[in-house]
Formats: sequence, C-alpha cells, structure tokens
Amino acid sequence: MDPILEVVDLTVAYPGSLLAARLARSGQSPSSRPALEGVSFAVVRGEGVAVVGPNGAGKTTLFRAIAGLIRPIAGEVRLAPQARIAYLPQRSQVDWAFPVTVADVVMMGLIQRIGWLRLPRRREARLARLAVHEALEQVGLGPLAGRPIGELSGGEQQRMFLARAMVQGAELLLLDESLAGLDAAAQEEILRLLGGLRERGVAVLLATHDLNLAGGRFDRVMLLNRRLLGLGKAEEVLTTERLHAAYGGQLRLVQTAEGLAVLCDTCCEERH
Repeated sequence: MDPILEVVDLTVAYPGSLLAARLARSGQSPSSRPALEGVSFAVVRGEGVAVVGPNGAGKTTLFRAIAGLIRPIAGEVRLAPQARIAYLPQRSQVDWAFPVTVADVVMMGLIQRIGWLRLPRRREARLARLAVHEALEQVGLGPLAGRPIGELSGGEQQRMFLARAMVQGAELLLLDESLAGLDAAAQEEILRLLGGLRERGVAVLLATHDLNLAGGRFDRVMLLNRRLLGLGKAEEVLTTERLHAAYGGQLRLVQTAEGLAVLCDTCCEERH
C-alpha cells in the first residue's frame, strides 16, 4: 500500500534555526541539541504504530512536526494527497476551564471543511449538527453533548477528541499520551474505538510509556530517543540492547517467573 505518511530525514531544534543545529552537532551548545535528528519512517493506511521512549525523547516534537505546528530545520513530512490529520495533545496542554461544551469542541472539527471566514448555509449547518450528533453517539457521549468540557472524566475527554477527529474526516490520528492516567476500562474503550477507526483505514500513531500496551496492541513499535532507534514488531524492537540505548540509566531489567520486567524511573507529563 502507498503510505499515508512519510517522514524523511526529519531534524527539529529549539530554537528552530539552522545555526542551532550546527552548534549542537559540533558540541558547542548542548542546550540547543536537536530535539529530533535524522528521523525517517513511513506509515500506511489502517496501521497502528506505538511511539515509545523516555521523557525528552522527542515524541511530542515528532507529532507537532507531522501536524505542521512546528517547522523542521531539515528533512520533510510528506502526506498522501488531501489527507487530513487530527492531533490529540496531552490533556495537560488543554485549558479545561474554557467555556465550551462537548458539542462545541466536536463542531470545531468541521471548520476545516466549512472555512474559517464563511458562515455555513442553512443546509450545511443542519448537516453539521447531524454529523456532530452521530459522532458523539458513536463514542458514547451523546447524552453529554451540552456538558462543559471541564466536567468530563479523562476517558470522556479523549472520546470527545476522537469524535472531533471523526467529523473532521481524519485519516491520520496522532495521540500524544492519550491513555496516560486512565483506568483500565477507559483505556480499553479508547483502544476499541481506535480499532474501529483503523478498520476503516485510519492510521494511528500513539505516544505511550506503556511498553506492554505498545507491544500487545499495535502493529509496530517505534523506539525513539531523538533518533529512531528501532521500528518494527515489538519483539524485534524492544530488545535489551535497544532499551538500554533509549533509556540509559533510567532503565532496570528484572527477570521474574513470568518473564522479563522492565522498570523505569521516568514518568509522564504532569502527575500521570
């Protein structure tokens, strides 16, 4: 299959200047070291890829570059013609006190189709309301359409964003730690919804710290720490050598009766 996404030799630095990258490569300015360097991969329609790595590995930077929110200093991101992207940021990056309802947020996914500066015609407005209603029903939030977003649970928040991606017609989903902090039931519901989207040809990239989930529920695992350290089946990528290369001193491997346990002293964003 032709890829829906190709990332070619992607390099991103903060601040995003060529000089910063050159200094970083020469060792003159460690603080300006590229957040991502020379990352290349491709994703096909319907594929699920789990992106794993320690804090500061560049997972969020990668997603923001793919979504066009930051500019790389080298390399490029190639999307299939007219492909739509939905980016679900970490919950800590959202202002949950903002006075909008669940239906309002989902309706925002239609702005790309209607246009920012044009009022929708009566028929378009009716179809938009119908699309929002159907998407909320699909994710089980129909009764909560009028609820302020600040009153939602973590799982409901993520389902709301998935509903917005549905009305947007997204063919590529970028989920940044979307399962962090959710209980097992909420995680399972999100994974079920993602499975349904993948069956319809939507490609999914999920950043996660859960190596077991990454290996058990996704087609491929991407191991990242500024550079791409591995991409493929979990048993090929999550080897002792590659995990040590990614996590360094943060990682401890413990042999148990059930198998090899991986302990890491890193954590997710905020309190997750």
